[in-house]
Amino acid sequence: MFVALRDLRRGFRRFVLLGVVVALVALLSTVLSGLATGLVTDGISGLRALPAERLAFEPGADATFSRSTVDESDLEAFASTDGVEATPIGASFVNAASTDGGPSLDLALFGVAADSFLVTREDARQALSGTPGIVLASELESEGVAVGDRYTLGGSDVELPVLGFTFAGTYGHAPIAFVSLETWQKIQYGDQPNGRFSAIALRGDAGTIDRVADTVGLDVLTKSQAYTGSPGYSAETTTMTLIRAFLLVISALVVGAFFTVLTVQRTRQIGLLKAMGASNGYIARDSVGQMTILVAAATVVGVGIGIGVVALLSGGDAPVELDLRAVATVALLLVASGVVGSLFAIRRITQIEPAIALGVEP
Repeated sequence: MFVALRDLRRGFRRFVLLGVVVALVALLSTVLSGLATGLVTDGISGLRALPAERLAFEPGADATFSRSTVDESDLEAFASTDGVEATPIGASFVNAASTDGGPSLDLALFGVAADSFLVTREDARQALSGTPGIVLASELESEGVAVGDRYTLGGSDVELPVLGFTFAGTYGHAPIAFVSLETWQKIQYGDQPNGRFSAIALRGDAGTIDRVADTVGLDVLTKSQAYTGSPGYSAETTTMTLIRAFLLVISALVVGAFFTVLTVQRTRQIGLLKAMGASNGYIARDSVGQMTILVAAATVVGVGIGIGVVALLSGGDAPVELDLRAVATVALLLVASGVVGSLFAIRRITQIEPAIALGVEP
């Protein structure tokens, strides 16, 4: 590594351009990582927060609440099994129109039973078991909604007062609102709900749950598997993954092209090293090590700036969130792609002959 470190010190300006390009790629990758994490959180944070381990859907629903309809007979099959806790859940997207001149709201409406294990706070139990009303996500309070405001939900004739606010999260990029299961069924099905709801939230032994699911013919998914049912979740995550993959390819190509040019410029130097007895392996390790140091240093700088940008954006309207594990993964992949890119020029190094290189000396 002596030659590599000497070149980095003495030819600092020659390496600045590559370092700046790699740092910019690292910056962009870090910001995109924050955006991807933020989009995921904005899409499924409410579902993630539910104290359930699994969800049972109608077969073929693909974890989408709006495509799934189950009933009380399915619920009873789980609830009557030892070691399993089961509770119904209804979920739909509705528009809430204010009757008091307040703002209209687009909501992910969750209907849950007041005595459900999904309701962990006593004040929430009391709100859902009392006079019909709606509990909204706390973020809506900053939009001018107040306790006591009345809303008509989903184009129905159901008018509900706002009972309070809670840290409900979001689902499908819409803030979650909670109502009692009976109220949700009336909004969704009218006066004849016939014991229907969207899914069954489950806790307990996984093997027992799977056996019951096979008996009643429902699809049981883990909570993380159910994230795919959130509108836009799969498309967003796939898009962000592809963008980051292209950035890694670009990084590898840039480093590979720079390293190839650098190898051409160092032809006489490499020839001299070989004439002095340096092996191809030694020169290759020295050159790749040089690129690794440069790419790693530039990546650290770019990631550091990117973390600062994400921190600044997280206080605004953009759905960004800093996940240090994801950022570290991106940084390591960038360094790895840079090293892979530098390997493209290794073959050229091995083909340089000492006699030819020395022959071009003035």
